Amino acid sequence: QVQLVESGGGLVQPGGSLKLSCAASGRASSSYAMGWFRQALGKEREFVASISRGGSTTLYADSVKGRPTISRDNAKNTVYLQMNSLKPEDTAVYYCAASVFTGAPTRGDWYTYWGQGTQVTVSS
Repeated sequence: QVQLVESGGGLVQPGGSLKLSCAASGRASSSYAMGWFRQALGKEREFVASISRGGSTTLYADSVKGRPTISRDNAKNTVYLQMNSLKPEDTAVYYCAASVFTGAPTRGDWYTYWGQGTQVTVSS
């Protein structure tokens, strides 16, 4: 079992950047593929990015491709999401999640463990 805690959210102006972190405790995060998802107010949760256990495979949603970078430091049990060129439509609660599946899963129902989320608001 693993516990996940996100941080790094906040208010940022359009065009700005944020780096979200997800710290894992309990079982080593290297045992899991990791993903970032987001949920805007009144909308369904959507996939943002995922990374395989060793970090060799990364996948991104078409809606954000080219702007975020997912990475991981297994020695620190931490996964990151660097978001650049932020837009108002990126406003959402961002969640990290851990999956026992191989590769870099993109479906939320393939993830077992979830953090509590961190709010990202993009507004001028």
